[in-house]
Amino acid sequence: AFVISGSSLVTLGFAMPEDLAAISLSIGEGLIGLGIIALVISFLPTIYAQFSRREAAVSRLEARAGSPPTAVELLSRAQRIGMFDHIGALWEEWGLWFVDLEETHTSFPSLVWFRSPVPGRSWITAAGTALDTAALARSSLQLDRPTELGLFIRTGTLALRRVAAFFDIPFEVDPSPTDPIMVTREEFNEVYERLAREQLPMKPDREQAWRDFVGWRVNYEAALLGLCGLIDPPPAP
Repeated sequence: AFVISGSSLVTLGFAMPEDLAAISLSIGEGLIGLGIIALVISFLPTIYAQFSRREAAVSRLEARAGSPPTAVELLSRAQRIGMFDHIGALWEEWGLWFVDLEETHTSFPSLVWFRSPVPGRSWITAAGTALDTAALARSSLQLDRPTELGLFIRTGTLALRRVAAFFDIPFEVDPSPTDPIMVTREEFNEVYERLAREQLPMKPDREQAWRDFVGWRVNYEAALLGLCGLIDPPPAP
């Protein structure tokens, strides 16, 4: 049985059964073998196309936020080169990226472990940078249209949560805005002061800005850090 199955499945045909029932099974196994080859040939280019699309956005982020990327670097560079007033395009681009990420990384979960060809880059640290930038801007900067930032954070949060749920990573569905986060108040103060030195339009009430930042970040932090623990990406601030 082993010899006949091996001969049929790999379509080499070195063993020939004698009765009709065994011949029928051998033909069926041969078709299965050809079907598997066809699926693999068509599957791999699809996987690569989705991986390439994901990494293109991650690569573009490096020019804006450094390597490894950080939220404070992204906002500071935008201010220095005079692009801060046009940063809204970033939320639109990365909102679509998160929608695509949710669909591809739950349909083809192996993509989660596909690493960037550049050692210091990772899709999950890029996702964290984009969300942290939005949370920092929404909580600490005086903006003309803050609503679109809230929608962007919601989009990214749902995407990361659904990928995390696929791998049974625990997270609180409805966290409290006062729940603790991994970012410390000292780290937040340091970022706040650096952005102020870059002459970004900071909100004057730093205490309220900190509370708002915690309230936004607590929504996506568990899923973000859970996925980081799953794939062990290069470290980023």
